[in-house]
Amino acid sequence: MSYFVRVNMSEGTVKFEEVPEKYRTLGGRGLTSAIVCDEVPATCHPLGPNNKVVFAPGMVTGTAAPCSGRISVGGKSPLTGGIKEANAGTPAAQSLARLGIKAIIVEGMPREKGSFYLLRLSKDGGQLEPAGDLVGLGMYEFAGRIKAKYGDVDFVACGPAGEKLLSMAGVCFNDKDDRPSRYAGRGGLGAVMGSKGLKGIVIDSFGAPGVQVVDPDLFKTGQRKLVEALREHGVTKPGGTLNTYGTAALINVLNEAGGLPTRNFSAGRFDGAGKIAGETIAEIISQRKGKGTTGHPCHPGCIIQCGNVWARPDGSEHVSCLEYESVWALGANCGIDDIDAVAELVWICNDAGLDTIEAGVTLGVAMEAGLIEFGDAQGAINLLKECAKGTPLGHIIGHGAAFTGRAFGVTRVPTVKGQGMPAYEPRAVKGIGITYMTSTMGADHTAGYTIAPEILAVGGKADPLSPEGKAELSRNYQATTAFVDSTGYCLFITFALLDIPTGMEGMVETVNGVLGTNWSTADVLEIGKEILKRERAFNEAAGLGKAHDRPPEFMRYEPLPPHNSVYDVPDEELDKVFGELR
Repeated sequence: MSYFVRVNMSEGTVKFEEVPEKYRTLGGRGLTSAIVCDEVPATCHPLGPNNKVVFAPGMVTGTAAPCSGRISVGGKSPLTGGIKEANAGTPAAQSLARLGIKAIIVEGMPREKGSFYLLRLSKDGGQLEPAGDLVGLGMYEFAGRIKAKYGDVDFVACGPAGEKLLSMAGVCFNDKDDRPSRYAGRGGLGAVMGSKGLKGIVIDSFGAPGVQVVDPDLFKTGQRKLVEALREHGVTKPGGTLNTYGTAALINVLNEAGGLPTRNFSAGRFDGAGKIAGETIAEIISQRKGKGTTGHPCHPGCIIQCGNVWARPDGSEHVSCLEYESVWALGANCGIDDIDAVAELVWICNDAGLDTIEAGVTLGVAMEAGLIEFGDAQGAINLLKECAKGTPLGHIIGHGAAFTGRAFGVTRVPTVKGQGMPAYEPRAVKGIGITYMTSTMGADHTAGYTIAPEILAVGGKADPLSPEGKAELSRNYQATTAFVDSTGYCLFITFALLDIPTGMEGMVETVNGVLGTNWSTADVLEIGKEILKRERAFNEAAGLGKAHDRPPEFMRYEPLPPHNSVYDVPDEELDKVFGELR
């Protein structure tokens, strides 16, 4: 039996409800988006009483499926003004699924303004209790106190940034070693959580019944196919790129391609790239020994293991994890090539509860405005600390790149629908640009990762500088991703699925085994398209239409070195992505 946990913050109640039939086969993003579309008025204020924040493990999360420990967080975004789903890999997702919790729906607001509560969940039910002295804590101290008080539990939380309702606040989850380092970072959903007065969720899965698998034999068949595909593709092999160098191996790759956004998207190459690249990170971790490590999984059952733990020069643990997006955003995009400084900036984001991508893009805009110079690592550290303090400047920075750009009169502001662009320059990689412009989520690389064929030659090859055929490419990637985000699988498994058909079969068979469905691989695209249509309809009702599916104006007229290209994908091509979904 699986349940919805409906938490009414106005009434202080926690109710377990049977899952309605129409939601039975949904999970992850498909479920969060469906609930938001059904229950949240599209025109509501994101931080008001009518918005909701929804947490949903994926379809196969909590099972023995590899790399399936993902959870989706959904709501109306205070950053984009549209629907939002952000996800993370964390043991908390697996614990919720094993408790039979299909979704947590948090609604209403506390009657006493500024009060915060903790939701505790176990096999015996759930209850709200005052958050007490946990309020105002950074996430590292919060994690330590939760561990000391409750023992072997998992947690979800918003940091000081979420409590202060900052639009780039993320939702924090523990990793497998209880660090507050796994984030559903994008879109400001930490602020939505904060607006509900929900400081955190403590999950005790001891004695949990586990996930019911309808067809165990089919599930095992699919699991075997998927693992074999991952091994054949080399994603999981010892000494592989991801488990050795982490995702930051892409720093050198994108720099070589001229698509690494540098100094607030003013160039596509960074002269300090080699100092912050994944290869350098791995080498320094090895030299420093101590608490640093590579090949770190974000949750039990992850066999790709792209994470790492960074150590200080004395070998003591500093932060996890130095991922590509974070290192780029707080490094190259700010002109900072000191990897220890970048690590400190990541730590500050983790502790305050800030999205590292939006934080780095915002710092780039602040540097463009002249608040500090490009390359000023200490200045960047000081600016980010303002967010946690809640100073007036901290509130400006904490509301993201678009807000900061308006506050200081900056015209080069790399955002779409109010959300900062990730680590791939659209003028150098045209397909990912289409994903940025048209995604229901605002600028988001994970919404449709065309980098696979455009840069990595995975799933075929596509010329990154050509706009030809990219609308269809992006649409198909966005639809496939919507399905994968619903399963609970890590997006990185798609590297193998794109090249090895039996891997895709295995993924679908594991889902069928758990749910008792009879889907084929052809259904992946169709189910994903239905999710996109639903999300698009919400955004249109919220006032986001074709005019919002456009690049920042400067990208149309500023050539990007070294290719000196502009973003030349016509508006008509951008409109095809959703125009042909109707």
